[in-house]
Amino acid sequence: MITEEQLDAFRQSGETVRVVRDELESNDVSGIVVAWDDASVMIRKPSRRVVKLSRTYLYQPAAEQRRSPLSEPT
Repeated sequence: MITEEQLDAFRQSGETVRVVRDELESNDVSGIVVAWDDASVMIRKPSRRVVKLSRTYLYQPAAEQRRSPLSEPT
């Protein structure tokens, strides 16, 4: 699960993040962190739509190479 500090750093920098939800790259969500609570994160996509995603997904900077959600340490 992503920490409060990581989410706050993404929000303050305005950096685009990639949310890896499963093994299919086509299911990834990219956008900027807008808000969060204990269980979810709000991401604003480039189309300006806002989506609510679980904090258990893998969050990484969009500029980095995509990592597999299964390779993330728990």
